[in-house]
Amino acid sequence: MRQALCAPSRNSFLTSRRPDSLHLYDFYSYWRTSRGNFTTLPQYFKQNGYYTYGVGKVFHPGISSNNTDDYPLSWTARPFRPKSERFMNSPVCPDKMGVLRRKLICPVDLKTQPYKTLPDIESVAEAIRVIRSRGKARRPYFLALGFHKPHINFRFPSEYMQHFRVENFYNYTKDNYKPHDMPKVAWNPYTDIRSRHDMKHLNIPFPYGPIPKRQSAKLRQAYYAAVSYVDDLFGRLMQNIDLENTVVLVTSDHGWSLGEHAEWAKYSNFEVALRVPLIIRSPEFSSDGRELTRNLSVLTELVDIFPTLVDLAHLPSIPRCLNNTPMEEQLTCTEGKSLYPFIRQQSTRIVERELFALSQYPRPGRLPTKHPNSDKPKLKQIKIMGYSLRSDTFRYTLWIEFNPLDFTKDWSTTYGEELYDHRLDAMEEINLVDWPQFNNVRLDLKNKLIKAFTK
Repeated sequence: MRQALCAPSRNSFLTSRRPDSLHLYDFYSYWRTSRGNFTTLPQYFKQNGYYTYGVGKVFHPGISSNNTDDYPLSWTARPFRPKSERFMNSPVCPDKMGVLRRKLICPVDLKTQPYKTLPDIESVAEAIRVIRSRGKARRPYFLALGFHKPHINFRFPSEYMQHFRVENFYNYTKDNYKPHDMPKVAWNPYTDIRSRHDMKHLNIPFPYGPIPKRQSAKLRQAYYAAVSYVDDLFGRLMQNIDLENTVVLVTSDHGWSLGEHAEWAKYSNFEVALRVPLIIRSPEFSSDGRELTRNLSVLTELVDIFPTLVDLAHLPSIPRCLNNTPMEEQLTCTEGKSLYPFIRQQSTRIVERELFALSQYPRPGRLPTKHPNSDKPKLKQIKIMGYSLRSDTFRYTLWIEFNPLDFTKDWSTTYGEELYDHRLDAMEEINLVDWPQFNNVRLDLKNKLIKAFTK
């Protein structure tokens, strides 16, 4: 379960509770004071004797983590924030005339940057320092390392651009315009991209674009370069980990659109904005020192991470949150499932219930707008909530009336409906909601969606 936005997604998987349970859909509330004193993933490990430490972007900084990255409740020591981080949104990208700008595409020479470094380089160095120092201690440790990239802006050492030719990204997708059967409420107008200096002069029509083909290809090239940069940093980290005694989990808070549906960035309920990597490496599942690679195809949500890591560490398992008990009375529970049984048995047959992946995204109105920003509405501006259910075969999404004052839903007032068949349409291009041959499927998934989001 996730919302394709940093703070709601991170607080969701770090507490193992859905955005509706946390009442966080923007960046401006702290769950411990606004909702309940819920236990976090690192806090649980800390309570069970672990030294816990956060490096880089783990919790979203600011109000949503109490301006402390939830220290000291989640962490044994004060989390590390790289000193160059404060320049992330500053004008540090030189244009053709050498003037420093707030650019979207920003390959740089490190010698020209504040402190002659970048935040993720600082973070991986700190993580390696901690790993080396904690390796000499008897106390087990929980280390969370959060990279900023490939989050915009695309600022990284310039040599990574050389790994990818811009010509290879022209035909990345054939989507130049919004699909005609996509509800307008589902569209995200990528306002954050438009605001950057190297995008403003393009005069991209609001809200549907499109971005010119050459610029689209350059954006994709830069995104891939940013991923390659982080991949190298992660490789440095892995070289310093004692893999015989350490569980490693790799994931992200949301996906990112690169022109699919002619959309960019996140801010939607489409698969491309929601799907993330999930890689788990555990010494428990190796044989004579050899890696055992298992590709498990099971519907998974980010709320599953908390109970999975707990079980992999063989700590007391997390109980499921109960629907018939107020959420604020359940300080330590999960709305997800542990993946440990799936990994151990290499099977999905152990499931006793039908699995779904759930997501949601808020809108301030039925049409894309600049003011309020329909990509990132504040809580009081939210009028519509898009709820989405992904089964093995289909994605079904329903946009309904939502009251931000009491967090109630009106399932009878709808603003858009979507149905995509992943057997033939993995990119979710064709909305089948009005096709009569899929009406029974639509009604079945609608009932399941309402049940999943009703407590």
